[in-house]
Amino acid sequence: MCDASNSALGAVLGQRARASQPVHVIAYASRTMDPAQQNYTTIEKELLAIVFALDKFRSYLLGSKIIVFSDHAALRYLLKKPDAKPRLIRWMLLLQEFDLEIRDKKGAENSVADHLSRIEKGSELMPIRDEFPDEQLLHIQMATPWFANICNYVATSHLPLEASQAHKEKIRSDAKYYIWDDPYLWRLCSDKVIRRCIPDAEINSVLQFCHSAPGGGHYGSTRTARKVLDCGLYWPTIFRDAHEFFSTCNKCQKAGVAMNRRQEMP
Repeated sequence: MCDASNSALGAVLGQRARASQPVHVIAYASRTMDPAQQNYTTIEKELLAIVFALDKFRSYLLGSKIIVFSDHAALRYLLKKPDAKPRLIRWMLLLQEFDLEIRDKKGAENSVADHLSRIEKGSELMPIRDEFPDEQLLHIQMATPWFANICNYVATSHLPLEASQAHKEKIRSDAKYYIWDDPYLWRLCSDKVIRRCIPDAEINSVLQFCHSAPGGGHYGSTRTARKVLDCGLYWPTIFRDAHEFFSTCNKCQKAGVAMNRRQEMP
């Protein structure tokens, strides 16, 4: 079943098991016309609806007997017109691929396809904005890593202009323990092992992995910090942060309270 309005097309694909049984709907389809198609004559719009339906449901229809219900009986004579427009000739060539029969069906009886071709627009179309200010496109605030000044000095020999003279001297003194290997900064620790420096944003996830993950074991703060070092990672406050993380671990605190109660004298 196909139908066309002034601005849209509608189609319903259905199937009957027997001629006497009702139609079982398989699929619905509809679309709007472009400005050029809206200038077609009424009969051309109805034929366009049939072409749209055959193209949309092509995989279902090839090799089968097809009956198209439309509310314009003149379509059958338009297809036989010898001096048709080039556009109609192209459509007729498409229709010849199918075993097709067009039957007239009044609009009142073709209500589903008629409704699909006349669905009201829900809202007005809004223009697409393809330009975005940078502050809206990338509005992300990232904390400066603790090793930013050392990294800049090791990589480019530049010191922060606003830093005091004592702070600059400390950066120069500490820089001999650091190695820049793009994109990471590494530190030569006191045990002669080179470890990768990680930013503050990753500290909590590293402690979570080394303490609470399935392989973490919920060990104490010192052993958790040692495990971080064994993973080849470094930041200046490893042991202090590991102690704070251990102190806020619910499972460790509950286990500690239970152990203390078991050790109490009766």
